[in-house]
Amino acid sequence: MQARAVGLARMYDQLNVARGQTVWTGKELTLGLVGDVGDLAKAVQSLAGDRTLSEARTKLEHELVDCLWSILVLSDRFGVDLQVVFEGNMGALEMKVSEALAEVERERG
Repeated sequence: MQARAVGLARMYDQLNVARGQTVWTGKELTLGLVGDVGDLAKAVQSLAGDRTLSEARTKLEHELVDCLWSILVLSDRFGVDLQVVFEGNMGALEMKVSEALAEVERERG
């Protein structure tokens, strides 16, 4: 997925240059991600019944992919190995939650 996302980002860069525009920086990619997260939130709200949005499921799918694309491209641009970082973070969170669950069980006695 990352290779495809990065390839598309390079195509966007080529298109921007061909149009006399600048290549998107990490800042611009992040601002785009923020906008996509807002659109994702609207789709989730609609699916939860808190907002009316036509084709909410389709929009949810689209925004999830847009957000993932941005994250994959940003991680590439900043040299972050998502697989390694994900595994480390998930391991730490699993341990933390496991300890909290054990604490709750001890308190319940």
